[in-house]
Amino acid sequence: MRELLRHMAREAEWLMQALRAVRDLALPSWCIGAGAVRNLVWDNLHGYPTPSHLPDIDVAYFDAANLRPERDAELQRRLQAALPQVPWEVTNQAAVHHWFEAYFGHAVEPLPSLHAAVASWPEYATSVGLCLRADDMIEVIAPHGLDDLFNCVVRRNPARVSMEAYRQRVAQKRYAERWPRVTVF
Repeated sequence: MRELLRHMAREAEWLMQALRAVRDLALPSWCIGAGAVRNLVWDNLHGYPTPSHLPDIDVAYFDAANLRPERDAELQRRLQAALPQVPWEVTNQAAVHHWFEAYFGHAVEPLPSLHAAVASWPEYATSVGLCLRADDMIEVIAPHGLDDLFNCVVRRNPARVSMEAYRQRVAQKRYAERWPRVTVF
């Protein structure tokens, strides 16, 4: 499945442009993940000829040495300058514990790495990230595997998401309406 995901990514010019733009930031630990990867795979599996609407492309990076929120904004501005048509969302996963409680209503511990961050994302199918290395190899970060993603399964990741927040998220995302083969648990 990892090779199939790499192939899908290489065939999607919009995603390759985004991966190249983020790689050009020279961040030590980063990925594009969540909805961008989910949409890529589910659109392919459903035979959609054009990519589904993405409200943003999530760029996750890990930099424990610089937790300033302004850093995220600066990186987002640089990406916006490189690809102005892309709706970027840049987040330093090392700083999530500083704002998580105010946004989601409960405190969380600091994350130790990008991989741990990806492992904490709301659903297993979206706990996947892609990184384009200097040698053009696509690294797949999938701490929970790729089964849910490729089987079009939406299942709550209890690491950080309450059942109430998960239900709200599922209602808002309308997965089964957008991709009829999706099964929501």
